Amino acid sequence: MKLKTLFFACLGTAFALGACTGGNTGTEDYASYVNPFIGTGGHGHTFPGPVVPHGMIQPSPDTRIDGWDACSGYYYADTTLNGFSHTHVSGTGCCDYGDVLLMPTVGKQTYQTTDPASQQLAYASAFSHQNETAEPGYYSVLLDRYGVKAELTAAKRGALHRYTFPQSDEAGFILDLDYSLQRQTNSEMEIQVLSDTELCGHKKTAYWAFEQPINFYAKFSHPFTCTLVTDSVTMDNGQRLPQCKALLHFKTNKDEEVLVKVGVSAVDVDGARRNVESDIPNWDFDLLRQEARADWNQYLSKIDITTTDRPDKETFYTALYHTGISPYLFTDADGRYLGMDLKTHQGDTQKPIYTVFSLWDTFRAFHPLMTIIDPKRNEQYIQSLILKAEEGGILPKWELAANYTGTMIGYHAVPIIVDAYMKGYRDFDVQAAYKACLRTAEYDTAGIHCPRPVLPYLMPQAKYYKNTLGYIPCDRENESVAKALEYAYDDWCISAFAQELGQTETQHKYERFSKAYQLYFDKSTRFMRGLDSKGNWRTPFDPRSSNHREDDYCEGTAWQWTWFVPHDVPGLVDLMGGEEAFVSKLDSLFTANSEVEGKSTSADISGLIGQYAHGNEPSHHIIYLYNYVNRPWQTQELADSVFRSQYSNTVDGLSGNEDCGQMSAWYVLSSMGFYQVCPGKPVYAIGRPEFDKAVVNLPDGKKFTVVARNNSKKNKYIESATLNGQPLNVPFFNHSDIVNGGTLELTMTDHPTRWGVTAHQ
Repeated sequence: MKLKTLFFACLGTAFALGACTGGNTGTEDYASYVNPFIGTGGHGHTFPGPVVPHGMIQPSPDTRIDGWDACSGYYYADTTLNGFSHTHVSGTGCCDYGDVLLMPTVGKQTYQTTDPASQQLAYASAFSHQNETAEPGYYSVLLDRYGVKAELTAAKRGALHRYTFPQSDEAGFILDLDYSLQRQTNSEMEIQVLSDTELCGHKKTAYWAFEQPINFYAKFSHPFTCTLVTDSVTMDNGQRLPQCKALLHFKTNKDEEVLVKVGVSAVDVDGARRNVESDIPNWDFDLLRQEARADWNQYLSKIDITTTDRPDKETFYTALYHTGISPYLFTDADGRYLGMDLKTHQGDTQKPIYTVFSLWDTFRAFHPLMTIIDPKRNEQYIQSLILKAEEGGILPKWELAANYTGTMIGYHAVPIIVDAYMKGYRDFDVQAAYKACLRTAEYDTAGIHCPRPVLPYLMPQAKYYKNTLGYIPCDRENESVAKALEYAYDDWCISAFAQELGQTETQHKYERFSKAYQLYFDKSTRFMRGLDSKGNWRTPFDPRSSNHREDDYCEGTAWQWTWFVPHDVPGLVDLMGGEEAFVSKLDSLFTANSEVEGKSTSADISGLIGQYAHGNEPSHHIIYLYNYVNRPWQTQELADSVFRSQYSNTVDGLSGNEDCGQMSAWYVLSSMGFYQVCPGKPVYAIGRPEFDKAVVNLPDGKKFTVVARNNSKKNKYIESATLNGQPLNVPFFNHSDIVNGGTLELTMTDHPTRWGVTAHQ
């Protein structure tokens, strides 16, 4: 632990809100349809603070410290606010970040918190949602305790705060470096006072990311005097915790504005300072706010929708907004970044590195959406993943701040790479990508740069079993069925990649592995079940049973996981006894009792329609399976049901964790009327378009348009369809149909029809 004490004169800043304008003159202000509070209630785990698309910094209010609903720091039901930290994750089910907390104060500063169970810091303030505003690129709240109006806006690598103070001889700030969400372990902390207007510092924490360095630089518009607090505090439970805080003091006149520029960097303090100087060259808060809104209008303009239902339009553009937050830019303004070897590397700002890859979630809909609306950035994500594999030894599963977390299952960097390649987006080292895909599918613990406790999760023995025994024994490996099904899919992706590259032997090997799902289907129960090392089914068996992360499934039950064979739906149909038997089983999923049983049921099993759980990712492709068995009207009906029951323009308008854009990406794609069941196979299944018209404004200037004729809440079924004026009699179309531009026209009706029933995919 490194702590430094300095006493200096310092500057504080005030923060005031100006008028807000939209994007370029003459364009629609898409940002006006975004409600950043969607998902801040329930268990959406989103945050309302201002960001720019895929920016490095996420300044946002923190209202709680501990618990599952503290994952993003903010929970709408709370009535007190601890301050504004600068790093947050969006919609995750695990918590990290909450670095560099800043809080304005008036009066005597109190900071000695002694209650380890309290959600409130000693200097927390009450607030009211009536005095709170959030919109793309801007956040504002009145802090009742201090009578201070707080406003935040952001650039790519820096945040700008504006605070409007009352008259006071005791105005100030507390910059709290030892604070973090869920009270992470601080292994290094240091604050330095550079002048009476500048602070900088460094800390390193261990939590979800085992070794996360963060550096900051802050410049204030008003001089201050400063006291650094670097002693330890004794908590009520007897634990002594080190502190590292800067207490800033100054005088203010009535309604005086004090501004603060804050930059962060994973590399060093110089990087944080350059990030501020590069992105926030002046003190014009209103201009930066306007620029942030313009950035969002540009991002949101990738899709135009036509509807008379404003709440639905707000739900849509908020969903699109949420897809624009993660992954985060990780390259400093000077091109440097922190590698997976936790060393500083000199990179290229034209080929930026990104962080926060929630791949178990985002391979399903987020990355397929990016191949449509922003394929160049998606290629940059893949470039980042390949580089991370080279620096760290293997492709990540869930990467955070250049750390392998080992979280979740599968190796889903593979389908992201393969899906882009199959769609013709190949601006990355293909041979390096292929090599990385093969490496991650094999069981080999050598040469991986990660903490020892992470290695068994990053490289589980399940890979050894599936490659040698041909299956994963449930008495030797946890979550064996879920891992086996995801491995089979990922291996299919490798097989398809190998075929494209002319690697016939590898193609056949991984094609064989991709059929392993067949071993887990028990014909007597008609569910995917665990097999032990003697080849016997695990007993007792209850398809509604859940023991969170300690059973044969992952954040789900047999009801949800039985359907995860996206790469071979016809094979799954045959396994279940043919089309009629498959349909009967699929129907039962949506009509079964929604009760989940077990001593420690997974909270992730949410958004239930029968046993279909839309609130978690394993279910996301399932409603589209009806298209493969001549029941497309049931896909249409269920898509409509999900729109109505799982998404809304309310704080609890998400039925589960947002998960770095995945929950929203499902809605963006599905509400336009289509979804990709199998990333790696560039085919989209047609569902139920929610809007009268959706226009995808493609990067090359072309447009792909979905028109829903005779559309209404009641008319949710497709009567007929044309693609570029030609009759379309199957409920599928190709990615090339999108990128070539054109029009998919669907005529809607209020009753099920036999459109598409001749389809076989």
